[in-house]
This record gives sequence, structure tokens and C-alpha cells, in this order.
Amino acid sequence: MNSSVSQGLPLLKNESGKPALCLVTGATGYIGGRLIVELLKHGYRVRILARNADRLKYHPWIDQVEVSEGDAHNPDVLAEAMIGVDVAYYLLHALMSKDNFEQEERDMAKGFGEAAKALGVKRIVYLGGIIAPNEVMSPHLQARAETGKILRESGVATIELRAGVVIGSGSASFEMLRYLTERLPIMTVPKWVNVRIQPIAVRDVLRYLVGAASINPTISGVFDIGGPEIFTYKEMMQQYAEAAGLPRRIIIPVPVLTPRLSSGWVGLVTPVPYTLAKRLVASLKNEVVAADDSIRGLIPDPEGGLTPFKRAVQLALTKIKDARVETRWSDASVPWTPSEPLPTDPDWAGGTLYRDVRIVHSPDSIEDVWKRVEAIGGDNGYSLATWAWEVRGFIDKIFGGVGLRRGRRDPNQLQVGDALDFWRVEEIIRPKLLRLRAEMKMPGLAWLEFGLEEDVETGGTILTQVAIYAPKGLLGHAYWWSVWPMHGLVFPSMAKNAALTKK
Repeated sequence: MNSSVSQGLPLLKNESGKPALCLVTGATGYIGGRLIVELLKHGYRVRILARNADRLKYHPWIDQVEVSEGDAHNPDVLAEAMIGVDVAYYLLHALMSKDNFEQEERDMAKGFGEAAKALGVKRIVYLGGIIAPNEVMSPHLQARAETGKILRESGVATIELRAGVVIGSGSASFEMLRYLTERLPIMTVPKWVNVRIQPIAVRDVLRYLVGAASINPTISGVFDIGGPEIFTYKEMMQQYAEAAGLPRRIIIPVPVLTPRLSSGWVGLVTPVPYTLAKRLVASLKNEVVAADDSIRGLIPDPEGGLTPFKRAVQLALTKIKDARVETRWSDASVPWTPSEPLPTDPDWAGGTLYRDVRIVHSPDSIEDVWKRVEAIGGDNGYSLATWAWEVRGFIDKIFGGVGLRRGRRDPNQLQVGDALDFWRVEEIIRPKLLRLRAEMKMPGLAWLEFGLEEDVETGGTILTQVAIYAPKGLLGHAYWWSVWPMHGLVFPSMAKNAALTKK
């Protein structure tokens, strides 16, 4: 029953002898999605608080958990979600919020702590970041530290686990490390590459999170967690190159690359968008080394010890190669993309709803056409005009958007909520419908929809591809007509690429 992550850890039970009920926030995030699986494997009952429950419906564990839907900013939503909860995992953050994310994080933590206290929650577990003593903290780390302080002062026993760089398939830190090292055999880099870092494997982070549930309820405090090795970021890149079978990298630190410039550089080279890259890079100027290892006296090491860095890299790369990446940093929603439903009323956008419709008849079965539709994007590309999407992705990166490099979690299959390049999977009805919502920056909202139906006359398939754009203001209308000339090149070839077998 127990996985290697939780093997040997005790199971917390409530007063009636049942396994404790754990509330997991951030279920669509990188750590939250994996923590749910580990808690279930260990025997805990799990409730999830999610802003949009539909994004979870295709997860294999959805029938094993309770789902509470709503916004964590809403006190009533929090109160309902915490009824009967023994342990509440706080995995919320506002890193991708454009403005004043620090205040947003403080407000969320305050509301969460107050609700936990009022509903009799016995334990809060929070994952933050390692903070070096006597150093000026970046806004990101400052907000993380204040979040932990607010939760600890809530009156509920709180275990705050502080981690540095998390190494695992799909983590933002790992993707940044991976792309920098793989794409740049020779690089000039900022001086922060000489700062010491203590990376930790995601499997060890999950073990500490699961183990924190059963720590004596009288214990409350801050605990650093780290892996068995300490490197500079420069050394870590060389270690990654060796683990990945790459030649040694030529890395030249230069003092002229400011955090702002290096954030832009990271945003262009890696899939991590500028807003997130800026906050991660700002944190790297501080030493990220565990001050003590007292947590290991409360949560014992797994058999064989904590995971060495190279082993963590190899495990992550194997999962990427085998398309077994359970969660990714990009699973979390992007703040600037509202969650309005697909508009069907032509008056939704002030009288105009632009559509580009392409219909292609295919001699292939609906099942075969669906396979090509579902494999769209990522390394598979879009069409003969994939280069045009790449240009659009580069422009999006320049303006602080997510760009095209997020790729896809699995090369062949999608699920609702997946990030797919600069799209988000909004709806899947196999083998009939795939709807993607655009997360690129633009003055309006956009969707790309593929509808399939059997052609009763020929026995083949009719594919209907619809691009839908709801403009906002005059600039929104101007945007549509400025890109309209490209539609005649991009959309027909994309529809044919999905409908017709390549010769």
C-alpha cells in the first residue's frame, strides 16, 4: 500500500480511530497534485479545495477524494472546506500574480489560519522556502516567510517546511536548470550562479509533507529541508550536465547581468515566463542552505537515505522521456486569463464575436483523426506553419506571457487543465471535442476548438476547426484584424494536418 515516499511513516488517526482527513489546497499545482497521490497511498482521507473542480475530473484519483469548490480568498468557502478536517496543507501562492503578490499572499494566509482555528483543525502544514539568516530577502522569500509567520500565529499547530531548489520532473526550478544547461553549452551568466544551494528531490519533499501530518500535535515551528549535497548554482549545472550525459558546460559569470536582465534571459531561454522567472531569479541571490536538520529527528530518512542530486536528475529525466510527468509547474492557472465560459452569445463582446471556421473531410476513422488532434502541439507541432506559432510564442514571451515552450505533459494524451504551449485544455469529449483556451497575452479572450463527427456517407470523418476570439475594446478589434492575414496560412494547414494522414 505504501509507496517509497511514505514507507515507514506512521498514519495519523482521528479521535474515532479513522485515518485523519487531510485538506489539500493547490491541488492543480506541482506539489499539490503529487501530494494527493501520496496521502491516498499512505491511507489518509483527502479533501481538495479547488477553484475549478472541472479541471480535476480526469485525474485517476478523483473518485477517491472529496472535492470542495471555491476561491480560497472567500471565508465562507474556507469554512465549508475545513469542516471535519484534521490536517490542512497550505500550498497556495500568488507567484504568477502581476501586481502586489506579497499582499495577496498575506491576505490568503490570514484567512486560511482564521478558518482553520475556527473549525478546530489540529494541524497546518505549509511548504515555504529556505531563508538565509542576516540576508536581505527577495520579495518572493519575504512573502513566503510572512505567510509562515501568519499561519504559525493563527493558534493552530503549524509545521512550516522550508525547501530550496526542488528537483523533479515538471518543477519550475528543475525546468529552469534543465533548459539553461541543455540549450547553452557556452553561457555568460549572472554572479548569482556562485551562490550556494542545497537542492532536494521532489520525492523527499513529499515524504516530509506526508510525515508532517503525524508529528506530535504539541510541536509547532519552522524546519529546513534539504538534500544530502550542497552546490553553487554553477556546480549544479555542471552536475546536471554530467547526469544527463552532456559535455561539461563553459560557464562565465559576469557582474553586469542584473536580476532584471537575467530574468529576461531566463524567460527567453526556458519555458518559465518572465513574471515567474523574475521572482525565482531574485530568490537565487540568497544562499539556500538548510540551517539545521532537526526535521530528520521527527521524520526519519527513507531506507537508503535522502536522494542524491544526480539520482534525482536521472529520475526526473526518465519520467520526462517516458511521458510519466504527473504534474508540472504550468498546471497552475495563469492570473491574466479570466475563467469566463466559452461565449456563445454574439452580443457577448459588444456585438462582435470573431470566428474562423475550417471544415475538412477525412477518409480516416474518427478514432484515427482524434489521435492526431489530441497529439497537437509540443514537440509534435501544429502544421506546416508551426514556425508561425513559434513566432507568436516568441512575441508572447517578449511581452511577459507564457510563450510556446511550456510544451505538453504527455506527447499523445491530454486531460482537462493541462497546459499545452500557450493554451490550456478546457474541455475534452473523446473522440468528439477538444477545446483549448488561449493563455497568451492579448486584448481579448480566444479559444481553439476541434469538433469531430462521423461522415455517414463515406465512412470517414468530418473535422470542424473553429478559432473563436472575443475582443475587449477597440484594441481587441484591432488585434484581430492585424493577425487576420496569418489566418489563411496557419488555420487551413493546421486543420488538414489533423484531418489527413501524412503522405
